[in-house]
Amino acid sequence: MALKVHGLAKSMPVSIVMLCLAEKDQDFEFVPVDLSKGEHKSHPFLSKNPFGKIPVFEDGSITLFESRAITGYIAHKYRDIGTDLLRHGKVEEAAMVGAWIEAESKHFNPPSTAIIYEMFIGPLFGHTTDQSVVDLNLEKLDKVLDVYEARLSNSKYLACDSFSLADLHHLSYIYYLMKTPCADLINSRANVKAWWEDISARPSFVKVAQGLTLGE
Repeated sequence: MALKVHGLAKSMPVSIVMLCLAEKDQDFEFVPVDLSKGEHKSHPFLSKNPFGKIPVFEDGSITLFESRAITGYIAHKYRDIGTDLLRHGKVEEAAMVGAWIEAESKHFNPPSTAIIYEMFIGPLFGHTTDQSVVDLNLEKLDKVLDVYEARLSNSKYLACDSFSLADLHHLSYIYYLMKTPCADLINSRANVKAWWEDISARPSFVKVAQGLTLGE
């Protein structure tokens, strides 16, 4: 099997890559990386990602790291299979996909990741939740989701009226947020809630979500 994903199934960025492959109906070999033993910080893993982070993706002679770069590659290579996640051939829609992927990366991801770390990941390693960090990032995420609510009042999905990578990159993060007291951030916004219920019902995510079990 040519395609390989190295990482931890519970990891948000790793699961995003797996989700993209599921959208494209591609089989792959999953290669577990034991973070507790520091495998991501030692060779041979560092020869695949010198920054020592997961995921790593391999396709024959090609080795990639960074989840957005990986999903972009998958979406482009398998453009004619499954959902067109990059909106090929539709210049304006493709540009909006790029813009909203950047928005997710710069505005949504940092506060949501901080909240998830404090509430889920940190405690697994003996870290005590810092409520001040949670509160600060809840305030930031609240403002981001106000923007999303307005956008989704005029568009079925973030970039356009078709599901794309811009939506896909939110799925695992919102999944964990919905398991915290922060779920009201989503549920209190009618358009955001409807969008979440739509994208989380996709067969690809239902499949991948089985491996998202942090704290359970």
